[in-house]
Amino acid sequence: MSGSGGGTSFAVQVPKGYRVGCWEVREPLASGAFGSVYAARRRGSPGADAPSDLPESAALKFLPTGTRTPRQLRHLEDLAHRELELHRRLRRPRLIRMYEALTVDDPGNPGLDGATVLVLERAECSLDALLAASGECPLPDGPALLAQICEGLAQLHGAGWVHGDLKPGNVLLMPGGSGGRVPSRGDSLSAGGGGGDGGGGLRGTGAGERSVRLGDFNLAAELEGTHAYAPAFSTPDYTPPELLWSDIGERGQQIRTTADIWAFGVVAHLVLAGTLPMPGATVAARRDATVRYARGAEDLRLSPELPDGWREIIGDCLARTHQERAAHTSDDLLRRIGKLAGTGRSPRLPRRLVRGPRRGGRRPRSLVLAVAATATAAVAGAGYGLGVLGDGGGSNGDGASEKATSATYGREVLRTDAGVPTAYRKLIIEAAHACTQAEVTPPLIAALLKAESNFDPDLSDPGKDEYGIARWTPRVLKYYLPPSQVPETGDPKPPFPPEVSIPAVGRYLCVIAPRLDADLKGNREVLVAAAYRTSFRKVNEAGGVPAAYRDYAARVERHLEQYTPRTPAQ
Repeated sequence: MSGSGGGTSFAVQVPKGYRVGCWEVREPLASGAFGSVYAARRRGSPGADAPSDLPESAALKFLPTGTRTPRQLRHLEDLAHRELELHRRLRRPRLIRMYEALTVDDPGNPGLDGATVLVLERAECSLDALLAASGECPLPDGPALLAQICEGLAQLHGAGWVHGDLKPGNVLLMPGGSGGRVPSRGDSLSAGGGGGDGGGGLRGTGAGERSVRLGDFNLAAELEGTHAYAPAFSTPDYTPPELLWSDIGERGQQIRTTADIWAFGVVAHLVLAGTLPMPGATVAARRDATVRYARGAEDLRLSPELPDGWREIIGDCLARTHQERAAHTSDDLLRRIGKLAGTGRSPRLPRRLVRGPRRGGRRPRSLVLAVAATATAAVAGAGYGLGVLGDGGGSNGDGASEKATSATYGREVLRTDAGVPTAYRKLIIEAAHACTQAEVTPPLIAALLKAESNFDPDLSDPGKDEYGIARWTPRVLKYYLPPSQVPETGDPKPPFPPEVSIPAVGRYLCVIAPRLDADLKGNREVLVAAAYRTSFRKVNEAGGVPAAYRDYAARVERHLEQYTPRTPAQ
């Protein structure tokens, strides 16, 4: 059994036509370490506990049976009920909807039996797709988009939640009269607007109104007073400076609504000016610029392309401290944006989202087609907490030959002749590529696993409370698991299979790499590995690898050299 998708390996493989509740699985949409998403059609009558207003089509997110969530749905059911209640109280809901949480009951199919299935609204296009197609050009109708994004934040904050990962990939444009169809390469994205929900929007040929939804609540956290506690990983370009160096407590990282306000400021600058607000050609350079700005060493330099009135709004969102940002709530921002548009509420999306003329010229037809083509691909995982469906750079597009080519998967970034077990190549490469830190590379993760366990997936060292291929300590591991894999109570229990351990290594390295001082001596990748074995604080205090860990660091460095490709063919 396998999903289609040109050789892509799915975390949960579900055949076309498979039935879950009243849903029939159709084509695959996306897959990642956290699960797989499939399109679905409603067939038959909903169950007694299902909402009465189920749509004809939806997106089904399957969580792997190995995540230890099967048949433990209470937290997901509670979340679904809270979302349903929240939507009932909103006149213009701007949050992606989860209709129900189901469990697969299929004892004859061990790969699916017990899998958790989330039934979600299906989006048509993501803001990320539009931005990717427009390059460094600002979106012509950005203010209306931003008003609806801000309205979604205000609704979420008003309900007592922090999103925690606001970015263009988690901003979705919903279909209207097209019945949830994703635009194909030949579709045009043209006129739209007006509507009872206060937001028209993107429109495909023959479709109805569109409106913005916020999606992907994998990192969302419920406020406890002024704070919430969330896992310690987010997208660096949209992370406020105080979270770049904050401590991680027993319950995770403290986060406030001001983190969403900062992220909104970054999104607004990108939408309206076509660029990120912090200077730098790489994520690491922009992170360093953010830190210098937060410490008062540099001023904030916003683009001169920003429309009138938006410079002040974005400047307030990107204030240096969370205390300064706290004075500008999402409700306050929404009122200010409404005044810019001459209305007290969020403006409707204008009648053309992709159009010309602009700046004295006409937006080329090729860009309009590019938006449609990019949307088809980028919508797949957007807002569902997954990456875009793709071959990861290692597939030859032939699903039947995937096993035959797995030994050479990602050979341009990880040597194929140096002893890295074939079974772990894809996990290692995807774990590294999920992080934007330059120091977190496939050879580093492979070298670390070699030094930790000699690639032994069954390692068990109760005396040190370390288990699995990455020697995870359970009380630490739980903060670097996706929410679907975190136990409702207590710490995760070993054994920890590679498909759980290796992605968590990538997330952990992505958190600690930017916390290492910039002036440390030595190979940055080796320093990151040393911080994994001890802590980033001890590495910073020692000014490099602490003496007690130099033998370990030397082994990592030797393996790092061994696993790094010398030529593209290796």
